[in-house]
Amino acid sequence: MRTIGIEEFLELAKVHPVIDVRSPGEYGHAHIPGAHNIALFSDEERKVVGTTYKQQSREMAIKIGLDHYGPKMRQIVETVEELTVTDKNARKTVLVHCWRGGMRSRAIAWLLDLYGFSVYLLQGGYKAYRNWTLAQFGKSYTLHVLGGYTGSGKTHVLHQLGKKGHTVVDLEGIARHRGSAFGGLDRLVQPSQEMFENLLALRLHHITAAIPGAPIWIEDESRRIGHINLPEKFWNRMRASTVIFLDIPFEERLVFTVKEYGAYPKEDLVNSIIRIQKRLGGLNTKTAINHLLENDIKECFRVLLRYYDKYYAGGLHDRQDIETRLHTIACTTVDAVANAVHLAAQLQDNG
Repeated sequence: MRTIGIEEFLELAKVHPVIDVRSPGEYGHAHIPGAHNIALFSDEERKVVGTTYKQQSREMAIKIGLDHYGPKMRQIVETVEELTVTDKNARKTVLVHCWRGGMRSRAIAWLLDLYGFSVYLLQGGYKAYRNWTLAQFGKSYTLHVLGGYTGSGKTHVLHQLGKKGHTVVDLEGIARHRGSAFGGLDRLVQPSQEMFENLLALRLHHITAAIPGAPIWIEDESRRIGHINLPEKFWNRMRASTVIFLDIPFEERLVFTVKEYGAYPKEDLVNSIIRIQKRLGGLNTKTAINHLLENDIKECFRVLLRYYDKYYAGGLHDRQDIETRLHTIACTTVDAVANAVHLAAQLQDNG
């Protein structure tokens, strides 16, 4: 067994399985992306052991822990064997961690080492990974923020830029939410705040490790995406970065928005409108809902698009020195492939 730091651990994790031995509840809340949960204790067992440790003694807690651990030993070994079946090394390698690098991870590491695995323990456990995660958001990334009014197809353009070899981070994809009051219509289950941060930090790390200093394309977002908040330091970096603004005619964006959202159930659309009624205003809320109930989807979204245009413009120009960092790219229609090509060409021509 070897105990290693977080940087070496993450490097090895690219090719070897990570075993998270924390309880299912701890793992379910958040974990190192890609880690496999092979819990030493169930949630209830962990509670009993922890209570015994606090109320009786360390020794008694260990004895109770061994009662639970003993019957699981073979299953643990066989589960890890399945995870390493494609490992080409003669001596199969696994990475193990618990919460703080204490008894739980050491107990399983001992068993796996005894069986013949090459085992690496994460110094400081998952807590060390969390500290590393938070540190990533304070780094000086070069960000290209893709802006544009609602209905500009920014997410689709971002994906096209990625296909063309540009480095991109899809914040909405990581958050599993399309932003705005209508972003949750797909009913996707969002990760916890902590898990979102873990995913984003690792994505940023892999990008900067592969291409140090490369500009990273991200979509212009509000601080909140569904129930997720962008980390403050990263959000501040976004707000101070260059904004490449796709300027697309209103009617073109309206057609695209109707196509993107118009087929959702009316009840869901009405509920989404109601969520923004305080900012939308009573009259606009009533007008938009009436259009929707009368099956005039286009006019409903015309009202909403005007509101979002005003809201976005306010947020865009509320940034310090935005005039020097705002680059407008005129596009005639909402066509992700054509607009990605046009955008890249315009930026290349402007140096």
